[in-house]
Amino acid sequence: MNAGLLLGYAADRLLGDPQRGHPVAGFGSLAAALERRTWGDDRARGVAHVALLVGGAVLLGRALPTSTVTTAAATWVVLGGTSLDREAAAVGAFLEAGDLPGARRQVGRLVGRRTDDLDEAGVARAVVESVAENTSDAVVAPLVWGAVAGVPGLLAYRAANTLDAMVGHRSERHERFGWAAARLDDVLNLPGARLTAALATVLGGDPRGSLRAWRRDAGGHPSPNAGPVEAAFAGALGVRLGGTNDYAGRVEHRAVLGDGRAPAAHDVRRARVLARRVQLASVVILALAPTPGRRRRRARA
Repeated sequence: MNAGLLLGYAADRLLGDPQRGHPVAGFGSLAAALERRTWGDDRARGVAHVALLVGGAVLLGRALPTSTVTTAAATWVVLGGTSLDREAAAVGAFLEAGDLPGARRQVGRLVGRRTDDLDEAGVARAVVESVAENTSDAVVAPLVWGAVAGVPGLLAYRAANTLDAMVGHRSERHERFGWAAARLDDVLNLPGARLTAALATVLGGDPRGSLRAWRRDAGGHPSPNAGPVEAAFAGALGVRLGGTNDYAGRVEHRAVLGDGRAPAAHDVRRARVLARRVQLASVVILALAPTPGRRRRRARA
């Protein structure tokens, strides 16, 4: 059993993110400083930027002592499940209190789209989509790489995911420079997203509806990983996700996910419950799964 993953997950559930000196924030500052030296309007420079930072994270992970405590600490640092749940709960509280302006402001902390003109259904949809996608990105996917490659896998995944958030989005500055970060993040998130979608299908309230939405609708999403996860959540919760999003003037018309009604305030709580189930199931499965190192030791025995 990989006790380090379980302990790190428990630390995230009990403590949330470190309040001061978060290593991920420090990595972000380092990446921003390095970008000032490496930036260029071409893919090759972006590849070098990602290779230096993600490669550095791998080397750091390999240099650290291999122990349950080290794995637990690294797991705690890279997970973001409790912070996600707290942010979503705050939006849900505003919605349930009828404070739509407050809910709009609060949901802006979770999503990149414009929120100042969203109605209740639009805010609820934004929260449910963020909870679904980040259950994979912030919890399940890092646990997958922790199970596969230990501390180096945990740190490398978080480095790649952070770089995607910083430079992987489509903008004039990062259209080419951020290509490598975005593609690497897609590849690293692929197994975690499928596990998240599968668990949401099994643990949600409507397995058939979830599987139907996943198979039929996921391909219409612009992200190869967010699509399956959001579609599975939509089917499991019996709501309709997707639609038009405004990203500071860049409007995206996304495919509709699911057959249900528009999300409402109470669906935020339901999405949080499903996310917690998926996260707990994933850490138990991955902590019990045989790692490559354990398989090699068994083979030698």
